[in-house]
Amino acid sequence: MKRLVVFIMLIRLFNGANAQNSAEKIIVGNSELHIGGYAQIDFNLPSRDGTINKNGTLDVHRLVTFFGYNFNEKVSFVSEVEFEHVTEVYVEQAFLDYKIKNNLSVNAGLMLIPMGIQNLYHEPATFNGVERTNVDKYIVPSTWREIGIDVRGRSIEHSANYQVMIVNGFNGYNKGGVFSGNKGLRSGRQKGANSYITSPDFACRVTYYGHPGLNLGFSAYVGESETMEYNGLDLADENAVVSADSTMIGIQMIGVDARYTEGALQLKGQYILANLSNTDQYNAKTSKDVGSKLTGYYAEAGYNVLEGRSDTEELISFVRYENYNTHAGVTEGTIINDTYNRTDITIGLGFKVAKGAMFKADYQIKSNAGSDDNSGQFNFGAAISF
Repeated sequence: MKRLVVFIMLIRLFNGANAQNSAEKIIVGNSELHIGGYAQIDFNLPSRDGTINKNGTLDVHRLVTFFGYNFNEKVSFVSEVEFEHVTEVYVEQAFLDYKIKNNLSVNAGLMLIPMGIQNLYHEPATFNGVERTNVDKYIVPSTWREIGIDVRGRSIEHSANYQVMIVNGFNGYNKGGVFSGNKGLRSGRQKGANSYITSPDFACRVTYYGHPGLNLGFSAYVGESETMEYNGLDLADENAVVSADSTMIGIQMIGVDARYTEGALQLKGQYILANLSNTDQYNAKTSKDVGSKLTGYYAEAGYNVLEGRSDTEELISFVRYENYNTHAGVTEGTIINDTYNRTDITIGLGFKVAKGAMFKADYQIKSNAGSDDNSGQFNFGAAISF
């Protein structure tokens, strides 16, 4: 690892030019090696009520290294390796890209599910606030990636990008239920780590960019969660089949999002809806309380105070309102838990000292429908993308 770090540092010393997507280029024969990354370092301090002390936390939340390689004009490889909380290591992306023709390619490997804004654009210097939105944490849930194959392209005539994907699904049952009412589907992400599949799922996204400063997105995901109960299942045993079926959940998720920039003004919004089927049987089998309907939305407004005063720096003040409810609906036998209906109000500042380098500070007021009490938290962080 030390040798790898030294190697990367030497590369950066001898190669000063930044490439598209913030990755540096090193010419290797007739191809190109791309190196980049991003990092998020946070300080979080819960508010204190005067009687109970709450310690703050400091964390290297994530450090991600990007390595890409162009074999030729048509074929390339993309990878991201993530270190979370210093001790956890994940592969965030690893896929092969084959360009069929201009504006059309096919990809295979570990890829991001094209749902929402932050699951695709999650580099810390690209969004306001120290932490990612909880809508994208609990409803989407980011960073959501699985192994599959997709076709993606661009229609210049219609000012639109599109992506269609066949992918493996969530791990919903592995010697017990994985999903929960509190976290929804989040714990079921397989992340390409010894993933298994019973049947493939489907995902797609279309983005319209035809108006200056405006991006509109629509995403959809349809499929069923995976279950280890289907592995080695005797299809002639009706009771075993019924038992295995009860460990699977059907998932239909849609999302709409919008981003708009006009001068110093920055507007952003997103809505996600997930309808889950078979949750009554799943909850009865696993003693869980998974909701049959999950919803999440947020609206955010930001303003660059330094617009027109600096070409290299931005000082963005912003406010965001978000609601995420993993119990927006339940099936018979499950009682709605109002504490799962949560609201966050975030007010903060982001100081971009350079492209890809940002200091952030914000204050969050958190509440839920099951309590009259609010909690607050101050956050400060450094965000880096290169």
